[in-house]
Amino acid sequence: MKNILISLTVLLLPVIIHAQNKSPFSAREIKDVRVATPGLFAKSNHLYLHLDSLQEHEYAFPLPGGKVISAYGTRGGHSGADIKTCAKDTIRAAFDGIVRMSKPYYAYGNLVVIRHPNGLETLYSHNFKNFVQSGDTVKAGQPIGLTGRTGRATTEHVHFETRINGQHFNPNLIFDMKEKTLRKGCVKCTKNGNGIVVKTHTPDNRVAQNNQIKK
Repeated sequence: MKNILISLTVLLLPVIIHAQNKSPFSAREIKDVRVATPGLFAKSNHLYLHLDSLQEHEYAFPLPGGKVISAYGTRGGHSGADIKTCAKDTIRAAFDGIVRMSKPYYAYGNLVVIRHPNGLETLYSHNFKNFVQSGDTVKAGQPIGLTGRTGRATTEHVHFETRINGQHFNPNLIFDMKEKTLRKGCVKCTKNGNGIVVKTHTPDNRVAQNNQIKK
């Protein structure tokens, strides 16, 4: 009887481990960078990222002490910002989230993509080493890898991107890339056909005042 129980345990163990490690993402979400987030714009064509509601422990600059050596939009349409300190420096998660991708990926080299609760995704690439796997839950400021020059890179750095529904946009709308601080405002993301328009959102105070008067 004891031998039978041991045999059953050995047989079922891989199944149990697989169930525990099952990723919440589809095969394509784990495989490709540019994929839409399921249901993100199902209820509205507008999505708001309320950066002003985040507490200090809920965000982190991806490479503290780093300097931007290539900004978004440069070099004929750079999809992110290249931030440099030194080789094998610690890369940190910008916000709480779940790791969607962690793998070598074409010119990106070793990359990590994190999906955050508000729909934002952040990408970190050219890493010497990744510390996380797809499906891992991470906290803001948690080490997720080391800077490197894997993929198409000429020096050790982290290539940092911000994306909504698979489309990249200027990370300077989220972080002040020069001061390495979080923007304290609101970012509006609008679905426009197959694309997404991302810009800083300023509430109309006149409308708010009128609503208060009517009340």
